[in-house]
Order: sequence, then C-alpha cells, then structure tokens
Amino acid sequence: MQNQYSNGSNGTNNSQQNCPINNNMINSPTNREVKHQKSTKHYILGIVTGLLAAFAVTLVVTGAVRIYRAILPGSRGNAAGRVESITNGSVERKLGVLEDTIKKYFWKDVEEEKLEDGLYKGLLSSLEDPYSVYYTNEELIALQQQTEGIYYGIGAYIQDGETGYVQISGVIKNTPAEESGLMQGDYIYKVNDEDMQGKDKSYVVSKIKGEEHTYVTLTIIRENAPEPLEIDVERRKIESPTVEYEMFENKMAYIQITEFDLVTTKQFETAYNQAKTDGMKGLIIDLRSNPGGNLSTVCDIARMILPKGMIVYTEDKYGEREEYTCKGDNKITVPLVVLTNGYSASASEILAGAVKDYKIGTLVGTTTFGKGIVQKVINLSDGSAVKLTVSSYFTPNGNNIHGIGIAPDVEVPFDAEQYKNGTDNQLEKAKEILAGMM
Repeated sequence: MQNQYSNGSNGTNNSQQNCPINNNMINSPTNREVKHQKSTKHYILGIVTGLLAAFAVTLVVTGAVRIYRAILPGSRGNAAGRVESITNGSVERKLGVLEDTIKKYFWKDVEEEKLEDGLYKGLLSSLEDPYSVYYTNEELIALQQQTEGIYYGIGAYIQDGETGYVQISGVIKNTPAEESGLMQGDYIYKVNDEDMQGKDKSYVVSKIKGEEHTYVTLTIIRENAPEPLEIDVERRKIESPTVEYEMFENKMAYIQITEFDLVTTKQFETAYNQAKTDGMKGLIIDLRSNPGGNLSTVCDIARMILPKGMIVYTEDKYGEREEYTCKGDNKITVPLVVLTNGYSASASEILAGAVKDYKIGTLVGTTTFGKGIVQKVINLSDGSAVKLTVSSYFTPNGNNIHGIGIAPDVEVPFDAEQYKNGTDNQLEKAKEILAGMM
C-alpha cells in the first residue's frame, strides 16, 4: 500500500489544499490531471548476495506497521524444491568487468559504497515497481523515525508524482516549509543540487532530513512558474499531529486524519471521545490527501466505528490470505460522512472502502487514488533493508481497488476558486449531506 514518511499536520480543520499529508502524499485533485512525459532513471542492474538468515519483516500500507520474523532466503522454491539464483559465476565475472570499466573510464572517482548500493538499488529497480526499493542504513533510520511521527525536517508531506519526481502534497502550519514559501503541488526537482528524478520518496526524504538548525536547498518546479525556484529551508524538530478535531454548528463533529502513523490511533481516540463528550450528533471524517500509513493503525481506528465483520484482507501470489476483522463492539451510532479525493490512498482507502461496503456512512468528494497493494519492509543483517510489494488487499466485499480507486457516493470536485475565497466546497457539501442525515 504505500510507504510513509510523516511530517505532521498543519492544524487546518476545514481546508482541502492545506490538508497536511506527510512526507508522502498529495493534496489537490487537480494535480492528478497534470500530464507530463514520464522518464525513469535506472540504476546499474545488480544483485544482492550473502544475505543472512534472520530478517525483520514489517507489513506496510503506506509505512511501517507490524514486526514479523521470517527466514530468508530459501523459504520458497521452484517446483523441484530448489531455490533459483542469479548469483552465478558469469554474473559475478560481468560485475567485476563493469566495476573495473567504471573505475578505469568514468570521468570522476566513484566511492565503492556508492557502487555497491547502486547494485542493490538496481536489483530492486529491475522489478519496475515504484514501491519496491532498497534502503541504506541511513534511509532505513529515516523511515523508522517517520513511523514514530517525530523527526528533524522541514514540515512538508510528499508523495510520488506522475512525472518521475516526488511532489509536495501538503505543508504543515508554523513549520520551516511554510515559512520558506513551499507550496502544495511543488515538484522537488533537486535536493542540494542532486537531481531527484526517479528517486523513491524515502530517498528524497532522507536527503531533506538532517541535523536540527542546518539548512537544505530545494530546487522546486512550480506550475506556471517560468523556471525552477531555489529555496533554502531550515531543518527543525517536527512533531506530527495527525488528527485535528473541531465541532461545527448543530453538533457536527469534524475529524481530519492526515495519515495513519503509530501515534494516530491514540490521537483519533482522543478526538473521537471528545466529540462524544461535546454531544456529537453527526461525524465528518476527512481523509482527503491522506496518503495512508500503518495497516495496524487504520484497522485499530476502523474497530472504533465499524460493525462486526471484515475490515480488509490480503492475498499474496501463493493465494495465502490474511484477514483483519472487527468485533463490532463500538459501531458508530451517529450519521457519518467521509471526505475523499484523488490523493486519499492506501490505508485511507481501506477505511473508506469499509465504510462504503458496510453502508454506515456516505463518501463525498472525488475518487480515491487507487493503491490496493501491500509492501513488507525486510531488515537485513547489515542495517540496510528492502521493501517489496508482496500482496494485494481487498475491501470487505472483495473489491481490489488498485489502479481504480473508490468512487464517492456523492461526487463533488474541489473548487480551487471558492477555496481561494475562503470556502471549502467539498466540506460544505459534506455538512449539507450530514445535516440531512441527522
């Protein structure tokens, strides 16, 4: 489903374009319609050898989730029970020739570590799956920090764009990103003069993050800007509030979930209980531009509102199925509206899909992103890791939404002009529909 790198929340309760997103998500539905020629930069195709047996495996929807233990390699084989390998003598000899050729003819010196990492990254790149990547130890640490919701960064969310560059999907209020003038929709062209074309979100995030009170230079491509913009941004401690709560008129409660991090379950529970204390008669859950996050987190939140039954289930290529269920002890008792848009992805779609399948609420907005696959992060013994797409997920009714998304019950395109004038037309429509249900 998608890997996550959280940056926090911007604290805005009723805005679409300011919906915070985390270092991997996108906000405005209009961005999805921008067409660019895709260009993919490939690393040197290589191989990973000598993996030790014990690995920590983490199931991810948009980020890290549960820790499992697995024994690799050799857990799966071919029909004859033999594990296939590309690490034969001819491949090793060719790699040696390539390395010698690079060292002899390449126009500048190359670090051994970079060549080695390039081999591993190349192997994952050959899968032609943007969600399957190799992490160096530094990149893995950044990933782990983001699942905790606290890190040293700039306070912006990013998500894979459709151009080969990641895109800023939200800017957190009162952070260096906001202060420096970064905007939702900006494409990150370079980080400290390094071209980010074809780079995974985690890689871009690892380059942006750094020690507190140091600076990072971002080269930004902005729609309607005549040329790229260079912006220096200070790194500071960013805490990630992923849930925002507000009580509207007529006891309409509004809870915005910006991502599903480890801290989100408690934050949602606190907001939800406060809404009940405040006399909530109807609830709007805003999942717009939420890129997803931890599978365990979204299931825990779903168990606070869903009836008894399936939340989501996954199936891998071997047909093995894993189910996530709800006892139904806390089924929501007030009318519910869920806001979605084209950047509501992964774990967001799990929650939205369950609400729709059980018909316990009305989806308002635009069709979701359509990310219906699951990744596992596998920690290797040398401190590095790989993230692999391992299965598909299905809504309670058995729908796989990958590449399709979830259509709203009431379609309401986002009106940027109205938003500029202070009106969030999708939220206003949600209020109107909820009032009719109360």
